[in-house]
Amino acid sequence: MTQNWIRPQEGDYLPYQKNYIDLVQDGNLVRQMEENSKAFAALLVGLTEQQSNHAYAPGKWTIKQVVNHINDCERIMGYRALCIARGEQQSLPGFEQDDYVANADVERRLLRSMVDEYLSIRQATLTLMESFSQTDLAKRGMANNAPVTVNALCWVIAGHELYHLQILKERYL
Repeated sequence: MTQNWIRPQEGDYLPYQKNYIDLVQDGNLVRQMEENSKAFAALLVGLTEQQSNHAYAPGKWTIKQVVNHINDCERIMGYRALCIARGEQQSLPGFEQDDYVANADVERRLLRSMVDEYLSIRQATLTLMESFSQTDLAKRGMANNAPVTVNALCWVIAGHELYHLQILKERYL
């Protein structure tokens, strides 16, 4: 099924998420995400373990922590999209990203395994997104005590990765 990916409007997402959505080009969101994931994975697999444990400043996340954060967020946003598409009426919980990062224990992991995890999550996300009908994409629910649409969550997933890729290139590499 080919969706008509329509840029979300204000009120379809939390205000801070506009920064992510603005990074995404108009057009086929799934195809863009497939291409972006290839570029992101290629960048990461070219790094050494030492590089992956680098933070650009004291108190900032390491590259591994950034990758883990992207993985966590894609899972959470994908779950939210699934719940709302299936008609969930309860407000879905928010999460504190710094707590998630602090409790992930990424130092014990190899970057390559984290990239493999990222690619698996991305494939699952794309398959889920392709399963959504236009009716599903228009569904509205509550997440983190704010209204959100399934469509907006998909755009946020795409833009969130682009946001962090930009930071990795500018500040880490």
